[in-house]
Amino acid sequence: MSATAIGVLGLIFLFLFLALRMPVAMAMMVVGFFGTISISGLPAALSILGGEAFEISTTETLIVIPLFILMGNLAGVSGISKDLYAAAYAWLGHYRGGLASATIGGCAGFAALSGSSIASAVTMGRVALPEMKHYKYGDSLATGAVAAGGTLGILIPPSTGMIIYAILTEESIGRLFMAGVFPGLLMTALFIIAIYLVTTLKPDLGPRAERASYDARFKSLGRAVVMIGIVLITIGGIFIGVFTPVEASGVGASLTLIVALAKGALNRHNFRVVVLQTMGTSATVFMILIGAFVFIPFMALTEIPANIVSFLTSLDVGRYGILIIILATYIFLGTFLEGLAMLVLTLHITLPVILELGFDPIWFGVMVVIVLEMGLISPPVGVNVFVVKSVAPDVPMGTIFRGIWPFWIAMAATLAFLIQWPQIALYLPNAMFGT
Repeated sequence: MSATAIGVLGLIFLFLFLALRMPVAMAMMVVGFFGTISISGLPAALSILGGEAFEISTTETLIVIPLFILMGNLAGVSGISKDLYAAAYAWLGHYRGGLASATIGGCAGFAALSGSSIASAVTMGRVALPEMKHYKYGDSLATGAVAAGGTLGILIPPSTGMIIYAILTEESIGRLFMAGVFPGLLMTALFIIAIYLVTTLKPDLGPRAERASYDARFKSLGRAVVMIGIVLITIGGIFIGVFTPVEASGVGASLTLIVALAKGALNRHNFRVVVLQTMGTSATVFMILIGAFVFIPFMALTEIPANIVSFLTSLDVGRYGILIIILATYIFLGTFLEGLAMLVLTLHITLPVILELGFDPIWFGVMVVIVLEMGLISPPVGVNVFVVKSVAPDVPMGTIFRGIWPFWIAMAATLAFLIQWPQIALYLPNAMFGT
């Protein structure tokens, strides 16, 4: 049997294992290990398995993963999500659709601490959905805002998705973090514009709430400013060169720990939950990385990625046509695959195509993260929609999916802006690190 045939058989088994709900890390590891045995023998497979597991576990830069995850978990137990939402609500709640806009603002703020779309959707959903229900917001707008706002967690730095992309592509984590800032702000603004347009067309979906006094507004801002300051110190420190991303993760986690202790939020139970959640999520990410670095050499041996690259670059649709095909494929895969799993399964194929076409890999990293977000809220199996459904069990799935479309269109508009003006993503990393 040829190496390519073994590769095709391996891919069939990989998707079979995923359909049977085998963890993606184990599926990649099993297929990669036994596939390498079939092509190169047992010693080569053992060398890859042991070597990659050791290298991933001892890579210094990967310390950013558990530290940023710890930072997000500490922010969650310290009530930061409530403080951020309260501040956004005080300033925006009296506008039509203001509570939904406040939800987007709160998600953007929490995203800068958690780095996780699912954590952002769950945390903000529990805070925002009861408030919007109290003010008689339409279920579609309320749940759509939470589902879409949660996706900002993997775009606004620090982003776990960008860390994984950087590791798999050997790009700078700092550059990727900086590249996500302006697109994240742009998408947040477009989400709020989408809410304004929806509530203008259908005012009953987002009635105005009570106008908060300026005293209440500044008090709410004062409660949120500590965590906003942590984000500015962490990301700003990277930008001006005071911290490396690794150092910034330690500074951010330490400052968040101090705030959590000062607020009395870390009792014995909460501390145990934070530690276990951080360890569990970190272990999952590391296992996915180990599985990826076992699976990718097997794929290279089969020559399937090289053949796909040759096929795509030979298509007579122009380089932007090929880019659109790649992005559309990511959106489709994102409806049923978890974002990190999709990255590790596909980047060894798509990145060589992007480089061959002359696109910037940092810019493409931002584009990939956005299409992953689109997949997270796309029917029929958008993961974030099911997360919101767990928070709002009384809202039908069809209603939630109807609510996400204005935000999905806003994401597509963000992609269009980035394709037309790549400097939206590249200005900050180029200003900081040089071109």
